[in-house]
Amino acid sequence: MWFDPPRPIAATLLSRLPDALRRPKPSAWAQANRGGAPIDSFLEGPCFDAAGNLFCVDIPHGRVFRVNGAHWETVAEYEGWPNGLAAREDGLVVADYRHGLLSLDPRDGAMAPILETMLSEGFRGLNDVVVHPDGSLLFTDQGQTGLQDPTGRVFRLHPDGRLDRLLGNGPSPNGLVLNRAATHLMVAMTRSCEIWRFALRPDAVVGKANLFFRVPAGTSGPDGMCLDAQDRLFVSNPGHGQVWVVDPHGVCTHRVDCTAFGRMPTNCTLAPDGRTLVISESESGCLLAAEIPPG
Repeated sequence: MWFDPPRPIAATLLSRLPDALRRPKPSAWAQANRGGAPIDSFLEGPCFDAAGNLFCVDIPHGRVFRVNGAHWETVAEYEGWPNGLAAREDGLVVADYRHGLLSLDPRDGAMAPILETMLSEGFRGLNDVVVHPDGSLLFTDQGQTGLQDPTGRVFRLHPDGRLDRLLGNGPSPNGLVLNRAATHLMVAMTRSCEIWRFALRPDAVVGKANLFFRVPAGTSGPDGMCLDAQDRLFVSNPGHGQVWVVDPHGVCTHRVDCTAFGRMPTNCTLAPDGRTLVISESESGCLLAAEIPPG
């Protein structure tokens, strides 16, 4: 290590998925991703809308929740595997592993397809999505790619329907996030334990994609990410049970330790106050919180 060890930040319990909403039963998703063990939930995708409402998803049971303190409300339940969430003016965008990009109206739970295929070919399995200020959607197509098959993809869907394939060689592209200027995209490559960074252009050309940060190797790699107002990057790392805090130069300064609750912090987002990090901890079925020090 060439830098000082990251300073620890303790995570606290924000809210726990109520027992009444837990479903400990086998599922096709768990069969493929958790060795067939019955799991009662697998939370990901915490997201705040413009009104400050907090949402998250439960992948294996096809649910989207609205969370207010200890109260969890099922906004939508359907035959799908919702993975990533992003808020925009007309509601939520869902990156669904089975169905592609979907829109969700949280007022009534209505869902509709945005993009189900590429030239009639199905996606490998979408993971995460972010909304660019110009209205385009950037999303990862992860599937079962990894070091054995580094062909995961990153796409951009323009408001006029044009679709760009920005990357096609990703070893498990997972979470993604824009810098504050929306000029660069960072993508978590889970199986290579890396964060890739590259500039966005008006066309689909990508040049000089760069390794921005590498998490320690282990049983899993980086998952969901977010940025704060100082362009500090927060990287959820299942397996290690940490969320790494990385400055704009790629130096890890802090770590949020989630291991008191579990070792599966899958995603993170900043609360509207800009100081509170909200983390989905999927092993325990909880949402955690951490107060982030000033930049």
